[in-house]
Amino acid sequence: MLEYEYRELRLPRGTTRGNARRELTEHAEYGRWELARVRLYPDGSRRITLRRKIIRQLRFM
Repeated sequence: MLEYEYRELRLPRGTTRGNARRELTEHAEYGRWELARVRLYPDGSRRITLRRKIIRQLRFM
């Protein structure tokens, strides 16, 4: 079964699309995060949920 860890980002109202893309690209490339959900609020702010897989190693004796 896959397990995920989540991180939430909030981008303020004045954030341009290019700046938002740049920030998400950095998280994806360097932190191995993937986009899980984007919520756009009426005031123009965004709440972005990122996720990445948790890889567990099995212990053998």
